[in-house]
Formats: sequence, structure tokens, C-alpha cells
Amino acid sequence: MIDVEAAFQAQRRSNRRHAAIAGAALIACLFVSAWVAEASPQALLAGAPRVGDYLGKLIPDLRAPVLFADTKTEGSVAYWMYRLDIWLWLLFETSQIAALATLLGTIGALILCFPAASNLAPNRAIYIAARRVLELFRCVPDIVYALILVWTFGVGPLAGILAIALHTTGALGKLFAEAAENADMRPWEGMRAVGANWPECVRFAIVPQVLPNILSYVLLRFETNIRGATVIGFVGAGGIGQELYSVISFNYYQEIGAIIVLVVLAVSTIDLLSERVRSRAISGERNP
Repeated sequence: MIDVEAAFQAQRRSNRRHAAIAGAALIACLFVSAWVAEASPQALLAGAPRVGDYLGKLIPDLRAPVLFADTKTEGSVAYWMYRLDIWLWLLFETSQIAALATLLGTIGALILCFPAASNLAPNRAIYIAARRVLELFRCVPDIVYALILVWTFGVGPLAGILAIALHTTGALGKLFAEAAENADMRPWEGMRAVGANWPECVRFAIVPQVLPNILSYVLLRFETNIRGATVIGFVGAGGIGQELYSVISFNYYQEIGAIIVLVVLAVSTIDLLSERVRSRAISGERNP
């Protein structure tokens, strides 16, 4: 007769042993990573004061008596934001780069995601090929794509749009494929039973189920692409990032602080709007 308590204790000891081994391996990997990256408490402590000094230089010299004076009065908000019209236009350009890149990336992801879903792919070869293509797009950072495309197309927004669109295709394609793999297959089987072809089954049996998830992922990716569009501007891909790189290069601290404030406000506003749209989409899914 099996001793249930003894078997339970043996399994418990085995689980603890495996957990201890895994924990020790993880700690060892962290130490190796810190050693390779030359990250140490001493380095962090030495650099912390310099971070504070740099951030202190970004704080504008605003003075209450002249706070709302014109652009020629030092100490006013207008003097601090003296290039506001240019910066707002560049922020708008950055948002358009992100929006168009998200649109193109979403189209590419929708084309590839259904063949990349294990339950929907017509055959194994197409499934593997679609998965590898998505991995190729996703594994290369968008800033690397931007460096290549700036050399190809020249400095400007086009390189940024294409760079973010390529990475977005890979990232969204994986998420869309996973959503499709979790779909209920009974509508699919019903469509196949009445003679529908593969595109018709995808369109009428799968897309209605995964559409709220797709919208949620697209909006979340758009938020990410706003920040990405700012960063890739550092390599000449247009937008506010290009201006930010210029003022950082010349150590124009007041301008750096002003641009960072505008970027944070813009991204926060877009995040809030996207969150509201995403919440409504999810609510619509739960309450049809």
C-alpha cells in the first residue's frame, strides 16, 4: 500500500531541491552578468551625484515676478520655451511617425499572424516560415533598423516610419497569433463544414473573436511607438528626437529640460486617450 504522506514529503523535498538549484543558478547568472557589464555598487554610488548634478542643470531658472513675461525676459516661461512653436511641430511630426508606423506594422502583422497561429496555419511549412519572419522583424531593435534605413533613404521621417513599422510587424504579429491560437475553433469548424475557404474562415470565424484584443494591442503599441519615435530621432530619423539630440550635444541644459517636459506631457496625454479607448473596447467585449 502506498504511503501517501511519505510520497508527499518526498515530492516536497524534490521540489525544494529543484527550486534551490534553480535559485542558485539564477544568482550565479546575475553575478556573471554584473561582472560582464562592469556594474558594481561602487560604480553606482560614484555616478549617483553626477546624475543629480545633471538633473539640477535641467531645471529652468524661473522667477515669480516675471513668470508670465514675454520671450525676451529672462526667468519667464516664455523665455524658457522660446522655441515652443518649432518643438510642438516636431512633436506632431513624431506622433505622425508613430501613427503611420503603427498602421503599417499592424497591416503587416495581420497578414502574417494567422499563418503564424498553430491552429490556423494551412500547413506546417507555412507556420514555420511565418513564425521565422515575425522573429526576424522582432529581434532587431528599431533603432538598428533606423541606422540602416537612414543610410538607405537619408535623414528624415521616412527612415523612422519604416524602422518602427518593421519592428512593430514582428511584435504585434506574435501577439495577434497568440490571440488567434486562443480563439474558439467551433465557428471555424462550422465554416469549414459548409464549404468556406481558408480566408473566409479567418474573416468570419476568427477575426470577430480576436478583434478587441487586436485593438488593445495596437493602442498599446502606439503608445510604445511614440516613445520609440523620440529615441530613433537621435540617429537622424526625424521628429523631436533629432532636436533633442542636437541640444544634448551642445549641452543646452534649459532646452533639454523644456523638450523633456513637452515629450512627457505629450506621451502622457496620448497614453490617457489610448487607455480610454482600450478600456471601452474591453468593456464592449465583456458586455456585447
